[in-house]
Amino acid sequence: MSGGVDSSVAALLLHQEGYEVIGVTMKLYDIDQRGCCTIDDVEDARAVCRILGVPHYVLNVQREFRTFVIDYFQSEYESGRTPHPCIACNDKIKFSFLAQRAQLMNATHVATGHYARIVAGGSGAWELLRGVDAGKDQSYVLFGMRQDQLASTLMPIGHYPKDDIRRLASDANFPNADKPDSQDICFIPTGDYREFLRQRTDEHPGDIVDPAGNVLGQHEGIQYFTVGQRRGLGLSGGPPRFVIRLEPDTRQVVVGSEEQLYGDSFYADPVSWVSGVPPTGELSVTVKIRYKFAEAPATVTPVGSGAVVRFHNPQRAITPGQAAVFYQGDSVLGGGVIAGGIPPESPEPAVGRTAPAHA
Repeated sequence: MSGGVDSSVAALLLHQEGYEVIGVTMKLYDIDQRGCCTIDDVEDARAVCRILGVPHYVLNVQREFRTFVIDYFQSEYESGRTPHPCIACNDKIKFSFLAQRAQLMNATHVATGHYARIVAGGSGAWELLRGVDAGKDQSYVLFGMRQDQLASTLMPIGHYPKDDIRRLASDANFPNADKPDSQDICFIPTGDYREFLRQRTDEHPGDIVDPAGNVLGQHEGIQYFTVGQRRGLGLSGGPPRFVIRLEPDTRQVVVGSEEQLYGDSFYADPVSWVSGVPPTGELSVTVKIRYKFAEAPATVTPVGSGAVVRFHNPQRAITPGQAAVFYQGDSVLGGGVIAGGIPPESPEPAVGRTAPAHA
């Protein structure tokens, strides 16, 4: 329970269904700073639990959060990749560490305030579906959940639109019914990730070059750049330029035209399949390559521990480090981390045939 309205109503709904609810707030970092899980947030969560008549605990997970989320975030940027810290938090903190602590408390499930749905599929496997509120859907950041995790997780608010969630909170006289949704990276409440990195990383200057290798300028460190970036390049004159690639080995930032930002294929590695079983061949799917991006039709083909993705039409700013998530309708089939270009040993795309979703 972060202190927000979503996790509070998740507790409310489960309490009304007859579950024995235990409220848990995780202390992720220095709890008096701005962001989520501040002292005020803890008090909001505690107040909700008091209204529901259920116990509330605060778990200190600062060490785990720093190791698996903050240090990962920093390391990825230093390596020329653009991470998604919420995915790391879900994978390593909520559905790993917190789930282990839940077992010690004799709890059968971990419940969260995610806008997504977990349902039993016809084959007996659990399925992960989008939330019914398309504008709030969070299935993208949950693609890495395994079958055992889905079986022991509840996401009750995924079946409701956001307006209904606020109405339920108001009807229950929750103090956070009108509390604004969090927007920033929780451990960077100012939203300025470059300043956050500047305070925590060593700067290794390098060249800003065009695709032909011509030097156009210098930079202070590749950790301050991401694919698709236009502002803050320090280049004057000429046509608009965008970051189209980062070269960590040479510390080069490669810039080009907006047209050069587009690509039609990439390799994702590692890849996780929600069913626990990778398909045997090429799949027709839609793929989302950033949280707020629209999905695009593509094929995905398992290769080694990863998968090759080929879009029907070129997509803008395919960014190493970001997640690529595979959908069929409302169902999340799986996803992986964008690694870069297609390996040379990858099979050629099949023509006119695709494998079933759950081979």
